[in-house]
Amino acid sequence: MLILSGCAALQRPAAGPAAASGSPAPARPPAAVGGGAATMAAAAGAAAAPAAGASAPAGGSAAGAPPPGAAARPDPAAPRPFADVIREAKVDDGFFPVWRKDEKVWLEIPSDRFGKPFLLTAGVSQSVGERGLYGGQMANGWMVELRRIGNTVQLVAKNTDFVASGDPALARTVRQSFSDSLLGAAPVASAEHPQRKSVLVDAAFLLSDIVGYSTLLEAAYRLPYGLDRGNSWFESARADGNSTSLNANLHFVTPRIPAPPLVRPPTPTPMPSPPTTTPDPRSLFVGIVYSLQQLPQQPMAPRAADPRLGHFTDAFTDYGQELKPNLRVHHVARWRLEKKEPDAALSEPVQPITYWLDRNIPQRYRASVEAGVLEWNKAFERIGFKNAVVVKQQPDDATFDTLDASHASIRWFVGSDVGFARGPSVRDPRTGEILDADIAMSDVFARGARRFATEDLGTSPAKLQSFAQPFGRHQHNAFCDYAEQSSDEAAFAFDLLAARAELPPDSPEVEAIVQAYVKDVIMHEVGHTLGLKHNFKASTTVNRNQLQDRSFTEANGIVSSVMDYTPFNIALANERQGNYVTPTLGAYDYWAIEYAYKPIPREQEAQELGRIAARSTEPQLAYADDADADSGRGGGIDPYTNRFDLGDDPLAWYRKRFALSRELWDRVQARGARPGDDPQRERRVLASGFRQLRDIPQLTAKYVGGMVVQRDLPGTTGRPTYKPVEPARQREALRFLADSVFSVDSFRFRPEFLASLSPDFNEWERGQPVSIPTLVLGLQTQALDRLMTAGTAQRVLDLPAYLTARERNGALTLNEVYGTLQSSIWRELKQGGEIDGMRRNLQREHLKRVQALLTRPSDLPADAMSLVRMQATELQAQLKASAGRSGVSAETRAHLQESLSTLNEALRATMVRS
Repeated sequence: MLILSGCAALQRPAAGPAAASGSPAPARPPAAVGGGAATMAAAAGAAAAPAAGASAPAGGSAAGAPPPGAAARPDPAAPRPFADVIREAKVDDGFFPVWRKDEKVWLEIPSDRFGKPFLLTAGVSQSVGERGLYGGQMANGWMVELRRIGNTVQLVAKNTDFVASGDPALARTVRQSFSDSLLGAAPVASAEHPQRKSVLVDAAFLLSDIVGYSTLLEAAYRLPYGLDRGNSWFESARADGNSTSLNANLHFVTPRIPAPPLVRPPTPTPMPSPPTTTPDPRSLFVGIVYSLQQLPQQPMAPRAADPRLGHFTDAFTDYGQELKPNLRVHHVARWRLEKKEPDAALSEPVQPITYWLDRNIPQRYRASVEAGVLEWNKAFERIGFKNAVVVKQQPDDATFDTLDASHASIRWFVGSDVGFARGPSVRDPRTGEILDADIAMSDVFARGARRFATEDLGTSPAKLQSFAQPFGRHQHNAFCDYAEQSSDEAAFAFDLLAARAELPPDSPEVEAIVQAYVKDVIMHEVGHTLGLKHNFKASTTVNRNQLQDRSFTEANGIVSSVMDYTPFNIALANERQGNYVTPTLGAYDYWAIEYAYKPIPREQEAQELGRIAARSTEPQLAYADDADADSGRGGGIDPYTNRFDLGDDPLAWYRKRFALSRELWDRVQARGARPGDDPQRERRVLASGFRQLRDIPQLTAKYVGGMVVQRDLPGTTGRPTYKPVEPARQREALRFLADSVFSVDSFRFRPEFLASLSPDFNEWERGQPVSIPTLVLGLQTQALDRLMTAGTAQRVLDLPAYLTARERNGALTLNEVYGTLQSSIWRELKQGGEIDGMRRNLQREHLKRVQALLTRPSDLPADAMSLVRMQATELQAQLKASAGRSGVSAETRAHLQESLSTLNEALRATMVRS
């Protein structure tokens, strides 16, 4: 929430014993009106109410008024004259002129700006450097207007989600039905300027927690951080004709850090630790760049989105479209791009899309960053624009911040636990026009290829045990977490190439790959800021032979869109090697840019856009977005829509990944540790191999009950929206899980190798010996969870409805799924002999899920529940026959007996069914 409040004096942080000792200084109250939600309401009320105790007699004269003819005394509550307030102050003229005197900052608000919408945006220039709190990030944005009510100025966020076009009466109804939001209020700081009729407002209202950072801090640390207004200040301010920007340094403080409990409870609730990157965890500073940006006086012509392509959109509900069944309107997010010479086949734009490279980008990577930006000019040239995208370098002595609204930018940032890149943008909600974009690039994309896992994340036991688990996804699709796994991909690639002795880490070849990697990531993030969403089906358009053909990958890339998440294209030892990363735009990227940016006469636009979008049936233009790929959240029914796979056969890619991880482990074990090695080298390599397998079990399980999804509009192609995966492919996926994920042979290591996995003895938390069974079980439970969910069961049961009578004969049934899973997990019951410890772990996890389904209410379909019970009864008989087995270890006998007892109790249990 944006909170405005008056403040008579702006103070810099005090120096003194508290600051010197590292303890936070106590917050000093403002000299006039304090900040906060309570004082916001008080300030607004006080400005409109009469003084306490005042009243007006019937005759019309207020009590205590001067007698007739006497000179009126000045009202002490009236604002001071404009000239008096800004005496000796300096001004930066612009959209909202900024006046500065010593540590005081005022905004001049022209009278014609009241009631006119503009954009208020905020960027985080400095932060804590961990747990999602990083510098160089875009933050919030609102379309706002200023209202003057007496001597109070209100800042109001306009509700742009609901409109009623073409009907003034209905538009009035919509305004009455949905509220705007008051972000803050402040008293006027001066009387009107005699000529300009403008007034001053103390800019201290921006020294507030507008972006809600205290909530982010609480979420990260579970500590009540609050804004310390007295020790917050403005570092700089500047204005131009289109925007006004102010850089604030906000101090957040928490009174104390709670002591840990003396006795740890038996099952403690996990609690995050206090900040680890600040000298004193009670005190921290956050830099915020505020921009007040003018909206285009002439709104850009909007362009309707089409679901067959992936563009970010500005969406709203239009109640004026009474004849349409769906009132939602989606405008493509795009920059305003117009030809200087409209009739020329190739013309420069009136205003190019300009990206500023921040001065904090390391010199060695600037050329690759620039190349990644300019690569998009190839797509714009195809639709008639020359130099549509340009790059400028911020000078070292520049006075502007690239996070302000006047500069689309690319910035570097670092953090103690960070690995991502982002490409957000600010858009005009009326039309979808992109007005600003700031790409944040974590340095792990470059340095990550040179030992990201060791330098940034470490290899603590907790992290090692979670390598097989998927990273949590973020709350909205616009967030791009490309580096979260891509940096792991880089580390794995370089570990494997080094193990093959093909590319030493300090070789020119490695440097070339790193530079190509930086360009790849920049192309992806620039694509976001041009309005393109992810495309997680682009990898399926290139076959395995083409991936090995360097001439093909050099010209076409390793995927048909840079908007995919792509792993390193590493060949097996006996294969040819294509490009490791994608070097150029793909066919889909050209198509998406054409739809969004091609100049089209207004009267021809609907027909031409329909023609462009109709190309979606071309194999190279396959498209699917985040929602299609989110298998970890119950969706993701299409096994050909995934993050970090390559080639037209995902199952073949998963087998290849297993082979590459196994090759890395075998080579490192054969080499052994040598004098001068990094002490954690072997531990890191083990982790790197497991990271590559992290999502494979659940992605493989997507084949079972899977549906291939096509994004066609009704009546356009004749293709079905949903097509069941071929039964042979579903069975192949089950066999792969049994032969690889559930197999002990996939995860055997030499005892001397495991014994050599040294921790970092310089660190306090050094870690423990690595538990391979625990790591393996983390992979295996992914497959169990996916195959035994209600969603998978329902889809398998529903598949016959999508098949012809002839196709149903060979269809995969749910009984076959459960039977195949159970027989592969418990195959030792028929084979006899010893049961390996890793296999016992897997069997317990399977039995745990069967027990839960038999004894607890669930959303599993009734037919699925019947099959679970039938399969459990068969397993019970097999366990009875094996429980007295001789010639095996005590652990195996105990496991069989305990499993039988558990299953007996589950089958006898009474469950209330709804």
